[in-house]
Amino acid sequence: MKSILIASTSTVHGSESLEYLLDELKVHFKSTEEILFIPYARPGGISHDDYTSIAAKAFGKIGKSVIGIHKFKDPKQAITEAKGIFTGGGNTFVLVNQLYKNDVLTAIKEAVNNGTPYLGTSAGSNICGLTMNTTNDMPIVYPPSFKTLSLVPFNINPHYLDPDPNSTHMGETRETRIKEFHAFNTQPVIGLREGSWIEVKDDSLTLKGNLDARIFEYGKAPYEIPTNSDLGFLQ
Repeated sequence: MKSILIASTSTVHGSESLEYLLDELKVHFKSTEEILFIPYARPGGISHDDYTSIAAKAFGKIGKSVIGIHKFKDPKQAITEAKGIFTGGGNTFVLVNQLYKNDVLTAIKEAVNNGTPYLGTSAGSNICGLTMNTTNDMPIVYPPSFKTLSLVPFNINPHYLDPDPNSTHMGETRETRIKEFHAFNTQPVIGLREGSWIEVKDDSLTLKGNLDARIFEYGKAPYEIPTNSDLGFLQ
């Protein structure tokens, strides 16, 4: 059965990495003691080893070990043999470029569709959608394609921010950017606020966390849905 957690972020304000998700992760990865980590997004440009160490520290709190995919000579085989996969956040362009460079997108999609539990945070969540086009990141590298895993039938905007009524900033809001996306694309977009995630169990999709999410559908006004909502209507 397909089992996916698509989280807006790895760290909510005032907590350590993955701390707010640890209880969920105990259940999500209950069938394995080792997680294959994909550190390609490299937040802040840190090394794959340093990023893997951060993930290992978090998972160590629930008795799980972590090994980075960069340690394997054959990344495809590593994915095929993995009992659990975690793709961390950072820059989505860097992540997707490296996934294409190593030719592992299809391997990840097949593994997850065949039941390997998957966790994505931030950029690692963005790639669960149809394309990466609703990322917030700077295009510092140019991947061969913006198409991603298509594990869910919509796009994701992690770290979704509401307009600040007290701000003097006169630039575009996150909502404005997504509306611009819909001037050229028709798939729905979910704005995931910090500390929220989407739980996928086979064909069931549910919004989780303490906050509502903002839904953008082509040709419709944006609207809110409460936590624990069934997202199946977007399929």
